[in-house]
Amino acid sequence: MLKGKLRLPDKAKSVFPDRLGSLVVGFDDKMDEDGGGGSDLVFESGEELETIQPNGYGSSADSDNDDFDDEKVERDSDLRVRQQKPERDGPGSASVLAAIAADDKRSDLEYEVNQPEVNLEKLQRIASSGLPDGGGVRATAWKLLLGYLPPSRELWEKELMENRLKYAKLKEELLLSPSELARKKSGALSYCDQPADSAVDGPLKRREISQEDHPLSLGKASVWHQYFQHTEIAEQIDRDLQRTHPDLKFFSGDSSFSKKHREALRNILLLFAKLNPAIRYVQGMNEVLAPIYYVFSTDPNEQNAANAEADSFSCFVRLLSDSVDHFCEQLDNSAVGILATLSRLSELLKANDEELWRHLEFTTKVKPQYYAFRWITLLLTQEFNFQCIMRIWDSLLGNPFGVQDMLMKICCAMLICMKTRLLSGDFVANLKLLQHYPDINIEHLLQVARDISSDSSSYRLSLSL
Repeated sequence: MLKGKLRLPDKAKSVFPDRLGSLVVGFDDKMDEDGGGGSDLVFESGEELETIQPNGYGSSADSDNDDFDDEKVERDSDLRVRQQKPERDGPGSASVLAAIAADDKRSDLEYEVNQPEVNLEKLQRIASSGLPDGGGVRATAWKLLLGYLPPSRELWEKELMENRLKYAKLKEELLLSPSELARKKSGALSYCDQPADSAVDGPLKRREISQEDHPLSLGKASVWHQYFQHTEIAEQIDRDLQRTHPDLKFFSGDSSFSKKHREALRNILLLFAKLNPAIRYVQGMNEVLAPIYYVFSTDPNEQNAANAEADSFSCFVRLLSDSVDHFCEQLDNSAVGILATLSRLSELLKANDEELWRHLEFTTKVKPQYYAFRWITLLLTQEFNFQCIMRIWDSLLGNPFGVQDMLMKICCAMLICMKTRLLSGDFVANLKLLQHYPDINIEHLLQVARDISSDSSSYRLSLSL
């Protein structure tokens, strides 16, 4: 049985909320104190998360051709973003300098990942400054940074083969219906498959089915009971996947390739839920999975792209194990729960900008629970466009002190970068601003985050399984 090998740590095996909004406490009381203003911002316990359209991010070019051969064209169109023009230099010189810098970085990265032994510290430094698009270098770098690939290059083929085989067996064991699995295992011959010399006169013989294997069995030990138990989870996953980056044709629409990608995401999330019955599926996990799967499935290496689903599953588990405690209601008040993390964000802001901290904490009483819960649990995937998300994740995964350390700094930087507007705003205005974060220069934001001082020892977490 393979399922135990990919489970999350024991401390995370608790009853999780059905939705990510259920831990936002005290908001209703605050809105009543403010006279009910801005009622459209209220979080209700159990309410589904609103899908926020990425700000400043245009839809991809319209196309009526949904053939699979157009996938690359659609993908490139999806991620086309407007380059900012410098104030003093013309757009031509800026684009040339940017192209030269990107080529230099790509050369450094390709040289590093092609070494017999990859220097992870150097790779982290390169990733923190942003990985170049295209060429599959980001896919390889993320796998290394997440510990999915070992530093020794000669072990890559063996590790990939073993992990992909494990995933295939898990899918066969847990995603096939009991009848499909039984037919596959038994290889029973149908009437038409009977040998020519066998006796076929008289009534056909039916295969005996035990009570536990009967589809109508209500017993908890029944394989069909366990199979149908996940029907509701599968339906929730399907609903959420329809809302996953609806502006990107890679994920949305009725084309053959978008359906293929959604099916792969569904398999990963449903398999995760079955392997982790104490956690199951929590709304929003689809948003965390999407960037990983996109990067891996767009790898120009055909073999890697064909195995994007298996690779994404393993890396998704590794990434989620670093923050899964945030979803656990029973751990809310513990040192690793979401409330403790929100408190650390507040303390980090106080240490780096006490004026802004006092204004939010005491003057307008805009608590981190009201806006940062989604930032932290979804790793900022709902606050920025897809291109910016990948750039931010380069810094998250490249941080030597772990994802959570850099995430806290970026969240704090998001507040500091909006200081002028926040100091002039009241409760409702500030909450709207932070729940619908405006366009910002991502490189500037990340530089502010890097300049923030913090004790990273409390955030250092292992990404290994």
